[in-house]
Amino acid sequence: MLLLAFSAWILLGPPTVQAQWSTPNPSVFNIGGVLSNNSSENYFKETIAYLNYNTQYVPKGVTYYDIAIPMDPNPIRTALNVCKYLISERVYAVVVSHPLTGDLSPAAVSYTSGFYHIPVIGISSRDSAFSDKNIHVSFLRTVPPYSHQADVWVEMLKHFNYKKVIFIHSSDTDGRAILGRFQTTSQSLEDDIEIKVQVESIIEFEPGVENFAEQLNEIKNAQARVYLMYASKTDAKVIFRDAATMNMTDAGYAWIVTEQALEAENAPEGILGLRLVNATNEKAHIRDSIYVLASALRDMSQTEEITEAPKDCDNSGSIWKTGKELFGYIKRQVLLNGETGKVAFDDQGDRIHAEYNIVNVQRRRKQNPVGKYFFNKETDKMGLSVDEKSIVWPGRLQTKPEGFMIPTHLKVLTIEEKPFVYTRKLGELEECLPDEIPCPLFNATQDETGKYCCKGFCMDLLKELSKKINFTYSLALSPDGQFGNYVPKNSSNKKEWTGLIGELVMERADMIVAPLTINPERAEFIEFSKPFKYQGITILEKKPSRSSTLVSFLQPFSNTLWILVMVSVHVVALVLYLLDRFSPFGRFKLANTDGTEEDALNLSSAIWFAWGVLLNSGIGEGTPRSFSARVLGMVWAGFAMIIVASYTANLAAFLVLERPKTKLTGINDARLRNTMENLTCATVKGSAVDMYFRRQVELSNMYRTMESNNYATAEEAITDVKHGKLMAFIWDSSRLEFEAAQDCELVTAGELFGRSGYGIGLQKSSPWSDDVTLAILDFHESGFMESLDNKWILQGNLQQCEQFEKTPNTLGLKNMAGVFFLVAVGIAGGIILIVIEMAYKKHQIKKQKRLDLARHAADKWRGAVEVSKRKNLRQSLATQRRIKSNGVNDPTTISLVVDKYQRIGGPERAWPGDSDIRYRRGDDAGVQPVPRYLPAYTPDVSHLVV
Repeated sequence: MLLLAFSAWILLGPPTVQAQWSTPNPSVFNIGGVLSNNSSENYFKETIAYLNYNTQYVPKGVTYYDIAIPMDPNPIRTALNVCKYLISERVYAVVVSHPLTGDLSPAAVSYTSGFYHIPVIGISSRDSAFSDKNIHVSFLRTVPPYSHQADVWVEMLKHFNYKKVIFIHSSDTDGRAILGRFQTTSQSLEDDIEIKVQVESIIEFEPGVENFAEQLNEIKNAQARVYLMYASKTDAKVIFRDAATMNMTDAGYAWIVTEQALEAENAPEGILGLRLVNATNEKAHIRDSIYVLASALRDMSQTEEITEAPKDCDNSGSIWKTGKELFGYIKRQVLLNGETGKVAFDDQGDRIHAEYNIVNVQRRRKQNPVGKYFFNKETDKMGLSVDEKSIVWPGRLQTKPEGFMIPTHLKVLTIEEKPFVYTRKLGELEECLPDEIPCPLFNATQDETGKYCCKGFCMDLLKELSKKINFTYSLALSPDGQFGNYVPKNSSNKKEWTGLIGELVMERADMIVAPLTINPERAEFIEFSKPFKYQGITILEKKPSRSSTLVSFLQPFSNTLWILVMVSVHVVALVLYLLDRFSPFGRFKLANTDGTEEDALNLSSAIWFAWGVLLNSGIGEGTPRSFSARVLGMVWAGFAMIIVASYTANLAAFLVLERPKTKLTGINDARLRNTMENLTCATVKGSAVDMYFRRQVELSNMYRTMESNNYATAEEAITDVKHGKLMAFIWDSSRLEFEAAQDCELVTAGELFGRSGYGIGLQKSSPWSDDVTLAILDFHESGFMESLDNKWILQGNLQQCEQFEKTPNTLGLKNMAGVFFLVAVGIAGGIILIVIEMAYKKHQIKKQKRLDLARHAADKWRGAVEVSKRKNLRQSLATQRRIKSNGVNDPTTISLVVDKYQRIGGPERAWPGDSDIRYRRGDDAGVQPVPRYLPAYTPDVSHLVV
């Protein structure tokens, strides 16, 4: 058999099993006990004896032995007895009870055993000090510490729907521990905002207090009427006495106390307290602790090597490694069906899943159970069950008190934000008008108070709200002029709220009536009503005005088109000239039938004709005559008609009909997402819009750019938009729509995004929350909110802007200044040209005078020569007649004949185009007339001179 077991171990056993085999774990375990009475000692021994027969917890071959000693009230003797009677017997763990008198003996057992890391299981010690593992390194307990009652308190507050409490506790370890536990547990309810519990005030007192009236007087006027109290029996007696004297235990109040306070003889009727189930059943805890220990040793022996426990207290440097490991195994154990319920431990070794009874003090100081805090096996969680019908509340009421006192006079804060809140500063003797509300500004930094009056959308809402739900108020402006931002305090990691939100969080105000955007960051710290106005975020910009320059009238055509038109005019003029010049039917070669003559179509006339057709002006002389040139002229006229018609249509679109609205298309505009240098956008720093951009990852690039441009107030940003210093202001749509309605030069761009609503801000768990919300819903249904919109936001101006948009734009001087400038240039050019022409003409006249003088001198000389010639001619004729009569040919006669033919043909051929000139013939003996366009011809008769 041994051989078979050895073979199986060689084949299958892990290395740890080999170690166990080479150094087998002990088969005998001594369990120590320090108990309060003989009955508990006997039960301790009986339980261990019975345990040895339970094979589920004790493997075969393993035996447990008990070593029990009585608890000594003297902690020093207790520590010595642990060394002398328990550690010397090599105990693996110690079960310790609580002494009948004194509190330090269990601590002595824990110190002594913990020095060697011997696990100690307490069955009645509930002090919170045992949870400190720096001191009690190996202490566990089957009872919860007093601080765990805070878990039950939170569940009770959730059940009774109490959201605001006052916490009263002693300044000892347990009092501070239960406060810390309560705050941690209540903060874990952040996901469920509706049931989050808020501590309005914390009253801490020294144990052994003799008078508590002063502390109670501090909290008597607080809103909360629910008191959570941790106090010893003696201190609770004093507190209850003074509270009853001040009528703070009567109707309208609720007290929830711990087990110790419940034991006070004067515990008032109607308070609720807790009592741990099986708290005094020491035998049940002994049994559960032994079985938890046996279960841990069983699990440990299967995987770990267990060494022998220390045998004495002399070797102070020896630390038992197995004890540290055994402590961890015990913490991981769970008894589902223990004598005291489900037994389990947390990381500090404290009992969890402990059950409590909810106790109600009723008549004659009778303490009746009215509920239970228990472990629900189906949900595997702790649950609370309360029978509210059996509870008697303070004042012997059967109905649950509200738990708070509703104040009838509220401190209301607001902030200037048109059109919701208009402010007007008052002079020394001025008073507010009937439609205004006094709203002083308290400047804490300068310790000054400014007198202001407020009116607007929110002020009318506040007036109607106060009438509807019946409260009075005092109104004030935000001290720092901001809505509020969550910023680090004094350059530390701790953050706090500023502005309106900060005043509400610090409970220096009761209500905020302003255009306060509802968002998650704010809702975590304050409470909002239902929205009184739904809105979103939009972009405000100034309408882009068309730049009207001196050449605005040229905008219908592009520069390229204008250049082509200019070139076309002169090209067509040149072609017209050439066609008419070379055509055989043009002006150069075709004479009129009536004998009159026309001017030829020169290049200047052709250019004049082309411009005249294009500009639709009357054309005088200089039109083409040839068929080819006239065909081109018709085509050019059609071209001119199309060009002029297109220009006229486009001019109307550019200068009259077009009314540009926005430069941006909305938040998704690429110019915003990738902000350009010449495009500046901003919002108000610390505002809800600012928080929205921080949350949106896709807008992070845009936010980093605009963060440096953000303004302190919306007023400054809107002013800069009007003046063109800021191109895009991102803000709440209600305000920007109001500004666009007031000034038609402003416009909102794109669709709304980040939709939300404006709500009235209240303190967490404010008693006015439901009333305010119901009143606002009623205002929506009755049309009151719509009337406020029409009165303060739209103000009838939106229709005017829409009508303005639909009417054509009126042309002004700035639109047509270029045309007038063009006329002025034409006039100036004409004047300059006429001056040049006059100067040129004057020069020509002088030149002509000189020519005339020369011609006169020549004519005079020619006359003298002519006379001489005639005289000689007469003499020659006389001589010729004499010769003729004598029958002799005279050479002079021949010369005259030749001269006659030279005069007729020679000089005329010197002029071009003589073939087209027809002479009018007169007398055969006469001289041919000179054409009218030729200079006068004087025959040269010098050759007649002999």
